[in-house]
Amino acid sequence: MIGFLPWIGYALVATSSAWHCGALVGLLIAAAVLFVERRAGRAWGELVIPASAVVFFALAAGFSPVFAGNPAVRCGPVLVDAWLALTAGGSLLVGHPFTLAIARRRAPSQVWDRPEFHRANVVLTAVWAAAFALAAVALAVLLHDAPTATGWVLAIKIAGFAVPAAFTRWYAQRMAIRFRAGA
Repeated sequence: MIGFLPWIGYALVATSSAWHCGALVGLLIAAAVLFVERRAGRAWGELVIPASAVVFFALAAGFSPVFAGNPAVRCGPVLVDAWLALTAGGSLLVGHPFTLAIARRRAPSQVWDRPEFHRANVVLTAVWAAAFALAAVALAVLLHDAPTATGWVLAIKIAGFAVPAAFTRWYAQRMAIRFRAGA
């Protein structure tokens, strides 16, 4: 999913001493993704994650001079996952799960209006929101107890994406079989 590239770029560049560089990289990638995807005709509903990234990284880059040298900077990974959890959860609250537009790219149009299709995307978005929230909590605890445990931070960040991605792949296949059987 191209929408997560800004977050991955940030994670690769940001460290406790260079988090502002990560924020700038995330912002540049997010802006580029939005530009490319909009030029390709993608609707805003399909771009919830990269649009959210533009807002987050613009705020992070804007505030980075204020917090330079501040020990609280180590909370950057927590803020990223908390923001993503809020983005995914917010899309559920407004009744438009962020996975819905992405799923429409892959699913046949005959299933788009089925309640099961919407419900499946509620489940998928809820899994992503929960994974991001759990990662934020795990990172907060880890960084409080072991602020230099960068290997564990990376492991939690990877798991926070890999687990819901694997679930999405499995669940989408399961739902596709169900839709074909019920068609």
